Order: sequence, then C-alpha cells, then structure tokens
Amino acid sequence: MSTFGAPGPLPTTKPVPPQRGSFPLDHDGECKTFMTPYLACIKKVKGVNEDQCRELAKAYLTCRMDRNLMAKDEMKNLGFAEDGSKKQPVGEKGGVKGELVW
Repeated sequence: MSTFGAPGPLPTTKPVPPQRGSFPLDHDGECKTFMTPYLACIKKVKGVNEDQCRELAKAYLTCRMDRNLMAKDEMKNLGFAEDGSKKQPVGEKGGVKGELVW
C-alpha cells in the first residue's frame, strides 16, 4: 500500500500561557461571595462600565489575589485608579461615559 496523502508526523510544541488573562479557576468557590454580586451588577447595567460594578470587581480581584488564584498585582495595573481624582475625564480619547477602553 501507498502512504500517499497520509499525514506526516505531528508537530510537538509546548503551549505557552498568556501573560495576563489566564489564571486558575475557583473550583472550591472561595470567591463566589464576591463573584455573584459582580456578575449580577454587570448583567443589570448590560455590560456598561459603571462605578458600582467596578468596586465589586475590585473586591473580587482582591479576593482572588489573597487566595493565590491569580498573581498579586497593584490595582492601578488592573485598570483601577488610586482615587477618584485621577479618573480620566469623559470624552478624552473619544470615549463616552461607561465605555470600556483598552
């Protein structure tokens, strides 16, 4: 028989995780008390980046960092300003209130 059309050896590459955005799942539900209100808030405001949801997100991320479910990092590196006075004004860079800007 001929091996014409048969696949050759498959490449052996090792997957590399992304630098951000990949972290262990919370299988034991350690941060579920923070996650549930955050997801409810996001659903209520239809995905708009509201201040009330940002505070819940901050609490959820803090919980994950405290329990080693994600790497510890400063909140400013995760998109949270130190205080309200450092917020970017609405309209700068063409944004609108509540819009997520990456």
